[in-house]
Amino acid sequence: MRRRTFLQALNLGVTSAALYNGSGFARTLATFSENFKQQEDLAHHRIAEIKFSYVQLNYPRLVGKNARLDLHGYGPKVEICVIKTDQGASGWASLRGSRQDAEKIEAEIIGKRISELFSVNQGILDNRHIPFDIALHDLAGVILDKPVYALLGKEKPYTTDYYSGMIYFDDLEPEATPAGIDRILEECRYDYGLGYRQFKLKIGRGHKWMPFKEGLQRDIEVTKSVAEAFPDCKILVDGNNGFSVDQFIQYLQGIPAVELFWIEEPFHETVEDYKKLRSYITGDGRSVLLADGEADPDPTLLRKLFEEKLLDVHLTDIEGLGFTNWRTLMPELKRLGAQASPHAWGSLLKSYYTAHLAGGLGNTVTIEGVSSTSDDVDFSGYKVERGRLIPSAAAGFGMPLLKKI
Repeated sequence: MRRRTFLQALNLGVTSAALYNGSGFARTLATFSENFKQQEDLAHHRIAEIKFSYVQLNYPRLVGKNARLDLHGYGPKVEICVIKTDQGASGWASLRGSRQDAEKIEAEIIGKRISELFSVNQGILDNRHIPFDIALHDLAGVILDKPVYALLGKEKPYTTDYYSGMIYFDDLEPEATPAGIDRILEECRYDYGLGYRQFKLKIGRGHKWMPFKEGLQRDIEVTKSVAEAFPDCKILVDGNNGFSVDQFIQYLQGIPAVELFWIEEPFHETVEDYKKLRSYITGDGRSVLLADGEADPDPTLLRKLFEEKLLDVHLTDIEGLGFTNWRTLMPELKRLGAQASPHAWGSLLKSYYTAHLAGGLGNTVTIEGVSSTSDDVDFSGYKVERGRLIPSAAAGFGMPLLKKI
């Protein structure tokens, strides 16, 4: 932001603040003063270079099928960018979209002041630059020597629950000699040892991989077995749109004693189907969150579902929507009485980005965990305590690159 423009915004804010008395006015002045200083600090840095590469993330085990997709493998190779400034600062993150998309706009941001591209109050200033959205947040944190959650306004972060999102249809593998439900319980024990106290179970085996009745029964047996084996943990279920509403109600009828924490994507979202599910849940005396919006979200439909109290938790991907856009969306969700849990599957980087979004803005009911190791990234700044994810307090997102770019 140019100095003159920022001063105009500052003066307008101060004028508005003058309508209030006492400590509120003092806090408003202090906030504007701090924001002005931070933008001035960002203005001292120009983008000198952008480099592209990747980092390899490794899952602790083969991740199998879900209701729609085949084996998910052992971990992704994630495309990243490293942004360096003329003052020697460096920030990095995964790209939103492809490297090709980022390279198309690379030239237009080289030489720009960081303050022309990024505002501490908002995030990126032009949605065209969304491929670099998360990297610019990291870079701003590095320049200002603050963790991203502090850039969002919270010196001590909110923390929230952290669920294992890695429990797929591994009972069906290997195909020649399926391991059965014991494999699911083994994976839950492993994840429990990592600190998780919430497990998200993939369900919908009867959509594609088993005859429906047989698959439904296996879904029911898995849910009951995990709930019984881990009574101190919360159970989430994710159907990946693998049911009709009537089929999903059959699943719920099969687990009457299991108290679910949330239900995710049981079917492709419609107002009619969610009204039917909500009515059944209410009539059955259950208390469970309904979460949706991950797969090909329709913003207009999602808003209607939240306005009509048919959904409780917004799931759109942290990278897909964009970090800046999530910052804009969060206050609107609060106004609607809804909570957030940005989809993070595939990459532990996304889980940790979400930890900072939640740490700064709150209103996040739980965070999706994608347990991974990497020879390319230092994840040691993040901790799991009593089932809650604690974000790194280091500058930016606090994940130093170990790989030389």
